Amino acid sequence: MQLVIRLIINAVAIWLAAAWVDKIDIISPEDETSSKVIVVLAVAAVFTLVNALVKPLVKLLSLPLVVLTLGLFLLVVNALMLMLTAWLTDAFSDYGLEVDGFWAAVLGGIIISLVNWVLGILVPDND
Repeated sequence: MQLVIRLIINAVAIWLAAAWVDKIDIISPEDETSSKVIVVLAVAAVFTLVNALVKPLVKLLSLPLVVLTLGLFLLVVNALMLMLTAWLTDAFSDYGLEVDGFWAAVLGGIIISLVNWVLGILVPDND
């Protein structure tokens, strides 16, 4: 159940980033709400997998830069994970996430991180 809640939180965060940043779009096959919800959930699943599998390795390899920049390089890592998610969803289908530019990815990564943080506080863990 916790995985489903985290997936929905990621989907809301990605949807808000696409709504607030002009150069981030959700491409769906139809313009219906149900179609967009399914695409956002699929993008959130890919984003969750990218963050679980690739991000720890990238953070480990970029640790000297993270320390040197006092953690600001993590914004670049978040942007790269968002761009990787957009590339993966675009490579395997005609719909998904579209990020046009690095700075849009940085702003989208900041929004996604903040929304995940706020919603993570509001939704309690069952520990």
